[in-house]
Amino acid sequence: MNEQHIHVIAEELRLKPGQVSATAILLEEGGTVPFISRYRKEATGSLDEVAVTAIRDRISQLEELEKRRDSILKSLAERELLTDDLKEKIFAAETLATLEDIYLPYRPKRRTRATIAREKGLEPLATMLFEQNETTDPASEALPFINPEKGVESAEEALAGARDIIAEWVNEDQKAREVMRNLFSAKGLFITKVISSQEAEGAKYRDYFDWQEPAAAAPSHRILAMRRGEKEGFLTMRINPPEDEAVALLDTLFVKEPSAASPEVKTAVRDSYKRLLSSSMETEIRLATKERADTEAIRVFAENLRELLLAPPLGPKNVLGIDPGIRTGCKIACLDRQGKLIATETIHLFSSEGVQAAAAKTLLDLCERYHIEAIAVGNGTAGRETEAFIKSIPLRENITVVMVNESGASVYSASEVARAEFPTLDLTFRGAVSIGRRLIDPLAELVKIDPKSIGVGQYQHDVNQQSLKQSLDDVVMSCVNAVGVEVNTASEQLLSYVSGLGPQLAKNIITYRNGNGPFTTRDELHKVPRLGPKAFEQAAGFLRIRNGGNPLDASAVHPESYPVVEAMAGDLSCSIADLLADESLRQRIDLSRYATDTVGMPTLIDIVKELAKPGRDPRKGFESFVFAKGVEKIEDVRPGMQLPGIVTNVTAFGAFVDIGVHQDGLVHVSQLTDRFVKDPHTVIKVNQCVTVRVLEVDLERNRISLSLRQELGITEKKADRKVTKPGQEKTNHKPQRQKPKEDPHNPFVRAFKNKGFLK
Repeated sequence: MNEQHIHVIAEELRLKPGQVSATAILLEEGGTVPFISRYRKEATGSLDEVAVTAIRDRISQLEELEKRRDSILKSLAERELLTDDLKEKIFAAETLATLEDIYLPYRPKRRTRATIAREKGLEPLATMLFEQNETTDPASEALPFINPEKGVESAEEALAGARDIIAEWVNEDQKAREVMRNLFSAKGLFITKVISSQEAEGAKYRDYFDWQEPAAAAPSHRILAMRRGEKEGFLTMRINPPEDEAVALLDTLFVKEPSAASPEVKTAVRDSYKRLLSSSMETEIRLATKERADTEAIRVFAENLRELLLAPPLGPKNVLGIDPGIRTGCKIACLDRQGKLIATETIHLFSSEGVQAAAAKTLLDLCERYHIEAIAVGNGTAGRETEAFIKSIPLRENITVVMVNESGASVYSASEVARAEFPTLDLTFRGAVSIGRRLIDPLAELVKIDPKSIGVGQYQHDVNQQSLKQSLDDVVMSCVNAVGVEVNTASEQLLSYVSGLGPQLAKNIITYRNGNGPFTTRDELHKVPRLGPKAFEQAAGFLRIRNGGNPLDASAVHPESYPVVEAMAGDLSCSIADLLADESLRQRIDLSRYATDTVGMPTLIDIVKELAKPGRDPRKGFESFVFAKGVEKIEDVRPGMQLPGIVTNVTAFGAFVDIGVHQDGLVHVSQLTDRFVKDPHTVIKVNQCVTVRVLEVDLERNRISLSLRQELGITEKKADRKVTKPGQEKTNHKPQRQKPKEDPHNPFVRAFKNKGFLK
């Protein structure tokens, strides 16, 4: 890797160059983020996943910069425009914006007003005027350039053409663009207005019908809301600083006083700003603010997804999953402790008493026949009513009834994954299977669904889709590998997220398992077709084989470290099984005896921790949750009520909470605590159980406003289910007007600088 890039990344991320270099080499060799952060701590200096991911992403950005640099150099060389001075400037450019500014005067152009003026032979006149010598008289100097054959009929036409050339010079001047870029970033204003006659159709954007705020301070959700309103044809949006200030800055760069030619240059400068520079800079700041908004929205989505995927599992239980329905009935799927489908049924609850009695009998029979230990009820339409019905019948006391988030279950039901898993099963029953499995193990089931369909994002369809996919895939991979995967029971989709595997090797593992029976040791993975040494190295530590030939195969101890554990056991004259079972033996281990250049103290400490709790699940224990009785629809909610709820989505402007009425309430960021909150994720998480106070109920707009201020506080207890509703992107939240922030050191300006938009 480029040595200069290593030092750039190290300085930006406040790391040692050696850490960056080692991480870059591991990534280049095909190492995954989970593997590098878990099993290569000696090389990286114990960098975590966040740091390794940041290095990976920054390397990618710098590689793109180098590709563009090479492309520009090649273009200039082919056109014989590359000088030593120009080459030096190009190699010195540290950002894409600077690189493009340097290249702009040499970029192949379409036919412009300036090129037409040059064709008329007016460039010498433009040069003369631009120098602004005291002796220059524009009117008399223009006379020799009158040439009717070339279309120059008068001195004024000659001067106009010369001004067009000067305007282009101003637009292409690197210093001018740098100054304008800084001004647009520091003092640019978002200005939105409603398009005439679109007031009614665009009512959800009414907060932006006549709106302005500083571009540097605008939060992600408002930027994306304004852009969406513009895209849908309801709003116009501009981003500009005060024009007088922009022109004055350009005057200081190009206008020399006093000179008879100065007014001509002033006119050209104004024309350049209005016709060329302002639109160019506006395009740049649109892209920069969009990128910043995308980054924040993707971060929010990723954090929410992580909390959702790591929701506490109920664990291996016999579960009855119910997908509630009114007209077509409730679909039931009975699952064994491994999540295997063993029976299906349909019951009708919303009919006569006789039909309900039959439904109750069917439920009780299924519970007895299949030894049901828990019932998972989807939280969609009729979910609360179905839950109430089930709790009204005489179930065994040990059967837990749980409301489960069914967001995305319909997507799974119609997917190729579901069709391959249940080719003959009606898709309505597939949804019930998904609901039941989500209770047993949310992570194992949710990996089968596109993360964008799970419903915890913010404007996920408006952000850069490639960046979103990369970020969400990173989160899923991180969660899967943090928990570990039982290789003998995992689905193909779950295995595909294991470090070093991917879809094809996951399929090969399933095929081998089906043909040869369960794996008995990790070493047996070498027999899987196309699973070579590199893939084994990356994956083995995250794959679990319980009750196999080697007890370490059920742990996160990597096979490459087995000799170390064997040496520990040998020195203590005990077996590995004894070492796992007896804490007193582990306390006698002197780690310094086993430290080498490749196996240092960080790895040895991890090994001993893993021996204490082999294959431990990092997820919290499952706890049940109950909504308030008698509050089942929005009409039941009254201001002042204190209600239990579960956080379903956290956004930049607050959090949505399910209180059991099929309509999530919003806790605005100002109502999260009594203190200022910059990032809601610092005080609240998806799946968190809370007690909220109802502030307002708007039946007409189907909205509930909630509060978590100090008088109630937030509990630390995690919810046992996920209750996100699809389509949660809110565009009609109330924006807060803010004063322009001109301080160049404010965090938004720093963010622009990091993206190369500011100097």
